[in-house]
Amino acid sequence: MQGPEDGRSARKRKAIMEAATELFLCKGYPGTSMDEIAATAAVSKQTVYKQFTDKETLFSAIITNASGKVGPFVELVDALRDTDDLDRDLTELARRYITTVVEPRGLQLRRLLVAEADHFPEVAADYYRRAPERTIAALAACFEHLAARGLLRLDDPLLAARHFAWLILAIPMDRAMFFTRDAIQSQAELERLADEGVRVFLAAYADR
Repeated sequence: MQGPEDGRSARKRKAIMEAATELFLCKGYPGTSMDEIAATAAVSKQTVYKQFTDKETLFSAIITNASGKVGPFVELVDALRDTDDLDRDLTELARRYITTVVEPRGLQLRRLLVAEADHFPEVAADYYRRAPERTIAALAACFEHLAARGLLRLDDPLLAARHFAWLILAIPMDRAMFFTRDAIQSQAELERLADEGVRVFLAAYADR
């Protein structure tokens, strides 16, 4: 059971991570100091160092926390195994996929991580394993199961998963990585891209 002190500590940790995230996204990693983070989080600098040994540790914690958000989507992928309408359910999954990945805050963090990948290769590699690679692995396992049910026709589930991912994500991701939030496609356009990606995927892989 969490006591009052544990609750205060957790709230301070959350406030520090939120403040650091905002500053990193606004000023970049090199341009942000621990003093600024403490002031923005309304805590002492000592509290920041008590929660996080240094700025590198804080940055790593933020990225790790972001990668954990892939969990609910992986659960949706797993649920697709039992579909009784592949066209409908795969389209719904694709729409969730595209909306999740092109979410503005997630894109900002992705840009930040890409910019700092040379300085934090282990953090970048860990994020890749926890988020993109985990998603692709879940899709591959799901597609293999659907092929065993006779709904898909494929020899390489992992390749099929990658084809699916990039049919859905390539167009909006390519644009979103270079433009601001206001230039990201509308929800209607994202859904159209998802729907068309599924259509092309099933034309190649569905066992009609």
